[in-house]
Amino acid sequence: MLPEAFTKRMKTLLAEEYGAFLDSFSRPRAVALRLNPLKTQAPPDLSGFSLRPVPWEPCGFYYDPETRPGKSAYHEAGLYYLQEASAMAPAALLDPQPGERVLDLCAAPGGKSTQLAGKMRGRGLLVCNEINPKRAKILASNIERLGIANALVLNEHPKRLEERFAGYFDKILVDAPCSGEGMFRKEEAAVTDWSEETVLMCARRQAEILHSASVMLRPGGRLVYSTCTFAPAEDEGSIGRFLKRHPEFYVEEVPLAEGMSHGLGELSATIRLWPHKLRGEGHYVAVLRKEGTLADGGSGLLKNGYENGITAGDSKSAAAGIPEYLAFAGETFAGDALEKYAGRECRYLKFGEQLYRIPEGMPSVKGLKVLRPGLHLGTAKKGRFEPSHALALTLHAADVLHTMDLPSDGREIRGYLNGETFPAQGEKGWYLITVDGYSTGWGKLAGGIMKNHYPKGLRKRLY
Repeated sequence: MLPEAFTKRMKTLLAEEYGAFLDSFSRPRAVALRLNPLKTQAPPDLSGFSLRPVPWEPCGFYYDPETRPGKSAYHEAGLYYLQEASAMAPAALLDPQPGERVLDLCAAPGGKSTQLAGKMRGRGLLVCNEINPKRAKILASNIERLGIANALVLNEHPKRLEERFAGYFDKILVDAPCSGEGMFRKEEAAVTDWSEETVLMCARRQAEILHSASVMLRPGGRLVYSTCTFAPAEDEGSIGRFLKRHPEFYVEEVPLAEGMSHGLGELSATIRLWPHKLRGEGHYVAVLRKEGTLADGGSGLLKNGYENGITAGDSKSAAAGIPEYLAFAGETFAGDALEKYAGRECRYLKFGEQLYRIPEGMPSVKGLKVLRPGLHLGTAKKGRFEPSHALALTLHAADVLHTMDLPSDGREIRGYLNGETFPAQGEKGWYLITVDGYSTGWGKLAGGIMKNHYPKGLRKRLY
């Protein structure tokens, strides 16, 4: 049962459309997925999922819920991300380009971050931040599953980042914490936890987050603000108050995709996604532009400079396990991958026994709560190197010397994802395990047995 104060407000707000809005809560939920362009430009046959396009996201598709794509090996291989359709709109409207510096300020669980990464095509820097530690771990896991190599995952308060990255980012997404009215149909707790006081509390929090974002955006940069709530106080209200306090920003008018509606009142150039007008739970989106220009390559005020990292020729490289990693790379990588992932220009960071390759031009992470400083390469210890699951998911079959391909509908891939070993023939050593050609994890062949290196915490039984 919907809260009385909520229905009263929505009836006043929507007038003759209220009946249609209320009816949308009794319709079956529309479920969707978003293909991952980092994996492939030509995905395998997914017709079994009965896909239909999402109008505002080229990689987005509605699917038949009875097909259960989350139970497919393709999901574990990172070929797609299950994401509510209207939630795809903010990242699509931010429209990051390869080579840009992009911040997802409230990023967990990672749907929008992974969408941004796909549009960036592995070039540039994507900073994904989440203030909640548990949710930040989920974010890092999804960054890993989708094979993203150019992301820095942080667990910080926006105020702390504001102090470090003034004028640094080309584009910023603020998918703000909100009262979650668009989640009422999906989660019962969203209904029981809602109150008018929560709406006002969220609006205050949104003002703080937006201010931090405004400081970190370069002149001429784009800021997209979004919520999954219908409350004007958190939507047009939050943006209206922000614009009054930050006159250097203005609303950037963008074309509306099919199903989208104009915002309310004076902020009609912002965007509403109403559940009674499209197949989705609803969203609010405002596309903002900061006045001014900054020459290409401008670095803003980056307080702590850039992360130097360690190179292969550095005196610290041996202690960091880089020689062991380079030996692994020489025995494992093929073609351009050797230069891309272990070339002379690569820079590394070591956290404990864990080795990372940092993105080009990554800012200093000193003093920050870092969950993932770039691509996790693996574990260097006791004179040996064990590659990470993240590295496997980033690679393509053509990037390695040895692969073992398992069909998506076969018993072998189900066994592999459940941690089982299996008999195999070939040269001993590390193998990239693929499903229909798409990287899924590592195996190590010895004595005719493929040892399973799929992470224990991810193992599962598929149908």
